[in-house]
Amino acid sequence: MNISIFGLGYVGCVSLGCLAQNGHQVVGVDVNQTKVDQINTGRPTIIEKDIDAIIATQHLLGRIRATTDFREAIFNTDLSIIAVGTPTTAQGHLNLSYIMGVATHFGDVLREKSEQQPGAFHVVALRSTVMPGTCAKIAAMIESRSGLIRDVHFAVVSNPEFLREGTAVHDYYHPPLTLIGTESERAGKLLRRLYDELPAEVVVAETKTAEIMKYVNNTYHALKISFANEVGNICSSLGIDSHEVMDIFCKDKQLNISNYYFKPGFAYGGSCLPKDLKGLQTLAHDLYLQVPVISSIHRTNEIQMQRAIALLMRYSHRNIGFLGIGFKAGTDDLRNSPAVELAETLLGKGFTLKIYDRNVHTSKLTGTNKEYIDQHIPHLSRLMVQDARDLMNWADVLVICTKETEFITLAEEAVGKVVLDLVRLPIDIDASSQYIGINWSQDAAEVPTMGLYR
Repeated sequence: MNISIFGLGYVGCVSLGCLAQNGHQVVGVDVNQTKVDQINTGRPTIIEKDIDAIIATQHLLGRIRATTDFREAIFNTDLSIIAVGTPTTAQGHLNLSYIMGVATHFGDVLREKSEQQPGAFHVVALRSTVMPGTCAKIAAMIESRSGLIRDVHFAVVSNPEFLREGTAVHDYYHPPLTLIGTESERAGKLLRRLYDELPAEVVVAETKTAEIMKYVNNTYHALKISFANEVGNICSSLGIDSHEVMDIFCKDKQLNISNYYFKPGFAYGGSCLPKDLKGLQTLAHDLYLQVPVISSIHRTNEIQMQRAIALLMRYSHRNIGFLGIGFKAGTDDLRNSPAVELAETLLGKGFTLKIYDRNVHTSKLTGTNKEYIDQHIPHLSRLMVQDARDLMNWADVLVICTKETEFITLAEEAVGKVVLDLVRLPIDIDASSQYIGINWSQDAAEVPTMGLYR
């Protein structure tokens, strides 16, 4: 494939060499004549393991070259990769002037290219790290300057890179996955061809999803380092080998290093997480240590509770039916159940509630959970119904709090009702009903959470 790469910095230079090594014809484009001259003499523009040999070899084979002529590069390629810088402003925002400057070139040149090459379809792939919505802005600019239609005559797609300095070439050829963000099937197929040689899954997602991934990934990496350092500070104060602790921690691939807990939704609860988190926070406090990451975890949990309350405040004069009240599905444990806290908060605000939970009702009858119910939440006990159909007929709003399979059928039969899903069940909602996911619907996205309800 004929490819142009705009920007010959770190990402651009690595992409130039590696794509050429995979058999593509690649031209680099940069306003810096020195960088252009370096590539055209077989020298890389960066210092990075193995890239010097790759650039030299691919230059000798005639697969790479560089130019300052953006028009010529766009005309003679099918795919263009944008890898220019996105520096941070003093206020913390991204400076998109370089990207938008490149976008204006595409707007001008693609109009001319379309006239001279009827039927041409040019794909612009953004490798630079940008905020969600940037590809759409670039596409709109190209449309306005060219008169062409996005996803018909051209496409702007997100193709974020996950390269680490020092191991960039190795990372390029051994990625955990390859991510493409696009709504154009044609553009997605074209971009997939770049990665036929790589031993990794190609994931095609919505453009905004791909755009945010680099921020999510790197923020999590920063969180892991900060968490490990706070654990290390606690351990060293106690004379414990922190590296041994974290080595053991990382051996658990079922829970600690897994996707088990990485499911956005409602607040955590139960008897273990809150207690042990508080224990580690107290230990750090007693050791006179500052652990802001660990100390803030519960505050984030409280914010998620506030989010659910804010969503339900819209329906304060409606009948609210809870599907599930226990800590999790398949259990009658009510200790530190976030659903219990949510129900009690709503009752305090004057809501009218009823609750259905087969597990808790059964344990109440048999005595398994009776002592806790009688001592701590007898008022909730009086709100519980035995028959889910009775709750369905009575409620205007259903709140799904646990992942019970029977709740899928109940929610799908909730004709004309509001369904607030806190756990993301696979529900095929009736067209007359309104479905709201706490972290995965537009309605939920419009709800502010900071400091609304305490």
